Amino acid sequence: MSSAGADVDPYFSVENFLTLGRAKLDLSISPESHDITIDAPRGDHHLNPGGGPSAETIARGLRPAAVLIPVIEKAEGAQVLFTKRTQHLPSHAGQVSFPGGKIEKKDATPLATALRESHEEIGLEDRFVEPLGYLPAYQTTTGYRITPVVGLVRPGFELIPDANEVEEIFEVPLAFLMNPNNHQRDSRVWSGVKRHFFVVPYGKHHIWGITAGIVRLLYEELYGS
Repeated sequence: MSSAGADVDPYFSVENFLTLGRAKLDLSISPESHDITIDAPRGDHHLNPGGGPSAETIARGLRPAAVLIPVIEKAEGAQVLFTKRTQHLPSHAGQVSFPGGKIEKKDATPLATALRESHEEIGLEDRFVEPLGYLPAYQTTTGYRITPVVGLVRPGFELIPDANEVEEIFEVPLAFLMNPNNHQRDSRVWSGVKRHFFVVPYGKHHIWGITAGIVRLLYEELYGS
């Protein structure tokens, strides 16, 4: 395998990404770590102490979801794949996201959800994905508990986006995303409350909110120490 171009820092090569991922991640989730009635340690509330879901929401159980963080082997270095949602969707319309969605009863694991949703949204076949493991669950202010799955996407795949859900598919260099200097902080007022969140601008793309928070989580778990 050869992924690093002449100007690519080998620290952010596919080879080193695999080394870090295999050493620091795994695909086992204990019942406690995926119990949706337990407040997740990571999430929107990390930058907004006291601003997470209400105690009543947590007691009822957060809505479980999973996303795939697809890292692609390219000659110019490791790239991370994102989607931009279509403008007519009822939630998060037009926003940048990772492929994924709600965990359904038919899904045996969060990995199964991430792979199923990736195939439905962008046509990515799971035979091209080498799952490396889970990041800690990410809790949203809106009451979701998202399990990010980190995976290497091998060459040879073909993407066929679902035009109803996906407006665009694009890639961002892993080296750019894993540079904490590119993790900006911003804030907005929602329902009279000031909310803080991460923003990772890249060209014309505005990666922010939950997706930028998961990017930050990937950095902290693999490259931050």
